[in-house]
Amino acid sequence: MNISTRFGAKLPLLSNLVPIREVPKLGFLPFSHRKRGFRSGFSKKMALNVEKYDVGVENKLELIRSATESNADEAIEALKAGKVIAVPTDTLYGFACDACSSEAVNMIYDIKGRKHTSPLAICVGDVSDIEHFAVTDHLPHGLLDSLLPGPVTIVLGRGESSILDKSLNPGLDSIGVRVPDSDFIRIIARGSGSALALTSANLSGQPSSVSIKDFENLWEHCAYVYEGGVLPAGRAGSTVVDLTKPGKYQILRPGSAKEETVAILENYSLLEEVLSG
Repeated sequence: MNISTRFGAKLPLLSNLVPIREVPKLGFLPFSHRKRGFRSGFSKKMALNVEKYDVGVENKLELIRSATESNADEAIEALKAGKVIAVPTDTLYGFACDACSSEAVNMIYDIKGRKHTSPLAICVGDVSDIEHFAVTDHLPHGLLDSLLPGPVTIVLGRGESSILDKSLNPGLDSIGVRVPDSDFIRIIARGSGSALALTSANLSGQPSSVSIKDFENLWEHCAYVYEGGVLPAGRAGSTVVDLTKPGKYQILRPGSAKEETVAILENYSLLEEVLSG
């Protein structure tokens, strides 16, 4: 008697049990069927996730426009509506908004996770516009035209005649001004009828962006993201120079054009005031 015969003899009731092949009648499925069901459900979930991913990617891509004059009107309308846009400059990609819209300015701070005690610079379309927002009377004639347009931020006094909203950089009596050597942002700055608040397109404390891919995680906060390719200037940003004092200059950040900037300043007989501390 083999093992199975002896086992059957001791448990005669086994012969009266429902055969295994009839188990499905009790509401159970063979593993092969369960496996097919699992695969079917898994496939549906995967398809749903892929669909959601595709929609997310599609929505992101809809934000992207080329940084060309043909798209300038759309950008200007977004700025006038109090939106934030991402644009290429002659140094880095930046977030821009109407500098006179406190709501839009606050949005930039929120997007970057930036402290409100850190001031924002402004961007204007032409050198001749600067006098509407900052004090320029004390500067040698022709100096600003020699420095700008270009990768330089000029820090000047705001003065009582500045048309800037006082909600921008409250408590500060100076303002950083840019006129980038970049056609697209200058076109939209002119068309906006205002100055643009401008800052680098990245989370505060993180590396600056030289391509739109660098800040892809922040696209969703922008009305539009304007593609200008990979910017060649590197991540140093603009050279920041303080020109608030007559006859003096102070380099606040070396940036990408320190040597050229210092050469121009000294050519106009300005003396360097060394940054203290």
